[in-house]
Amino acid sequence: MSAPAVPPRPASPRLAGTGTLARLALRRDRVLLPVWAVALALAVVSVASAFESLYATAADRAGVARSTNANASVRALYGPVFGDSTGGLVAWRMAALGSVLAGIMSLVIVVRHTREEEETGRQELLSAAVVGRRAPLTAALLTALAANGLVAVLVTAGLARAGLPAGGAAALGLAVAGTGLCFAGVAAVTAQLTDTARAARSLAGATVGLAFLLRAAGDAASTDASSPLVWVSPAGWAEQTRAFAGERWWVLVLPYAAAALAAAAAYTLAGRRDIGAGLLAGRPGAATAPRYLTDATGLAWRLQRGTLLGWTAGFAVAGTVFGSLVNGVSDLVSDNESTREIFERMGGHQGLTDSFLSALTGLLGMVAALYAVGCVLRLRAEETSGRAEPVLAGATGRLRWAAGHLAFAGLGTAVVLLAGGLGMGLAYGITAGDVGGQVPRVLGAALAQLPAAWALASVAVLLFGALPRGAVAAWGVAGGCLAIGWLGPVLRLPGWVMDLSPFGHLPKLPGAAVSAGPFFWLAGLSAVLTVVGLAAFRRRDVG
Repeated sequence: MSAPAVPPRPASPRLAGTGTLARLALRRDRVLLPVWAVALALAVVSVASAFESLYATAADRAGVARSTNANASVRALYGPVFGDSTGGLVAWRMAALGSVLAGIMSLVIVVRHTREEEETGRQELLSAAVVGRRAPLTAALLTALAANGLVAVLVTAGLARAGLPAGGAAALGLAVAGTGLCFAGVAAVTAQLTDTARAARSLAGATVGLAFLLRAAGDAASTDASSPLVWVSPAGWAEQTRAFAGERWWVLVLPYAAAALAAAAAYTLAGRRDIGAGLLAGRPGAATAPRYLTDATGLAWRLQRGTLLGWTAGFAVAGTVFGSLVNGVSDLVSDNESTREIFERMGGHQGLTDSFLSALTGLLGMVAALYAVGCVLRLRAEETSGRAEPVLAGATGRLRWAAGHLAFAGLGTAVVLLAGGLGMGLAYGITAGDVGGQVPRVLGAALAQLPAAWALASVAVLLFGALPRGAVAAWGVAGGCLAIGWLGPVLRLPGWVMDLSPFGHLPKLPGAAVSAGPFFWLAGLSAVLTVVGLAAFRRRDVG
């Protein structure tokens, strides 16, 4: 009598179920991933098309390269120009920026399918079945790999179709994708260290911001990109690939090797903790709750204060860095009419310095809108995690509960912009020798961005109340407005496209004439959308 057949054991029990989880992740992100990848690729290809018309002759392109490389302020923003062809200018403008965008996409993907799944309790249910310990992390990294691979393919194909050399197109596409994978590995590590998805995203996002600042400081310090600060930043690796300027293929080893090392570290850390727990244990709470936690506003403060402090510190640093760059802008555009026109489209037709200040304060406002949207969507996170239901089961009403978080979306955004405007005004005032005159002007220009940021936050309120499952689309709206404001002037988008962003309706301060109309209408629109969203929230089920 033959022995009963023994079912084969999986080759790696710790990876059992990886394929199923990866397919689930791709299905959940079937809209997010293609939209983000296509938008990023279109931005790169559109810049190529714009530069073809802006700098049609070799002399124009050589002039841009020469003036950029001689100007520390612009090198800090975009990096040096390594080649004066159209492709070289595209790599100059998009290598660092595209890498940061790919990094943000990647960290969102990885945290969404690892720490967020554990925080909601879904991962624990899945782990009760035949799912290996490393399977969720592997599935998340595979999803990030697919997203960045799509970015690389689209960027390469788009630039090649636009008539640029295929080798340079492939180098730029692989550099952007490699940096995205590097930050995916960073997010995989932060997902093991922290015990909440919000903390994991914040820590990984801070790493992306630090990489950009290190790259900016290194490029500002040296004319040939030889500063060590450039070489310790993944954003610096992307530009050092030198697409369309004698490609350095060996540099691509750096981001992909860093991604592999970070992933290996994440696998090691994943085996040293329990599901749902982070290696950095949270501090134990007090034996008795403080009095401010007895109402919804105090609870919102407890949940939002860390994010507010982090954003405020980040804006203070960014504002200081931006303000220190303003004095060099006049030298850049003094002999280049096309570049002058770009700055005027971004910041208005007042003096060049004021136009540059207006463009920078507008950028602060658009980024601050992301903070405001995040504050609003914290309501949805509390709802889906099940923490909102016990609060609402007591004496706390829905509107009172929501108002605490909305206060941070409104007042917290003002605090963040205040920090950025103050840092920029002080830094520019010191370099210009006019602190008393410049701080009020720059601070006022920064705070003038508030109504537009509130308008985007109100869109998030509307989606949260009326279409809770689609509330995440608020990130897409805010990101689209950021893309319009930052790339629109370069691409010479028509006026009606620029007007799709609420920031396009604000006066270009400092320097432009001020009218109360745009502020009034944007504030009124924000109020209406917020009221409609809260009314819808009162009428729907929670959960």
